[in-house]
Amino acid sequence: MIQSYPELNLRIQEMSEGDEEFRIELTSAIYNGLLELKAKYYEGIEKEDELIIQLIRHKLKPTLSMFEFSDLIVELQNGKEILESRGFGEEFILHFESLNLMLEVAVERVFQLTQ
Repeated sequence: MIQSYPELNLRIQEMSEGDEEFRIELTSAIYNGLLELKAKYYEGIEKEDELIIQLIRHKLKPTLSMFEFSDLIVELQNGKEILESRGFGEEFILHFESLNLMLEVAVERVFQLTQ
């Protein structure tokens, strides 16, 4: 089986420059950010509040870019375009289901690095 985000550990190691405590904090911050993205996105859908989704997308985009979660970035952009042009309909729900699956993979990968 191919490992998801194979360069993630290396990127975290490079960023932490051998500081184990910082590596743990950084990994934990990434993990919590992904969980927050998932929760806030769901909240935005439940409330049909585009602002909630926009704010969490903007908050996490730098982290996603820095640690090369390219698939999530692409899917978030797709969701933004759907929401802006067609709103909270079936197409957006399908997007969320796809994003949610991607987030589960990302969360699991980061969780592995916390062990």
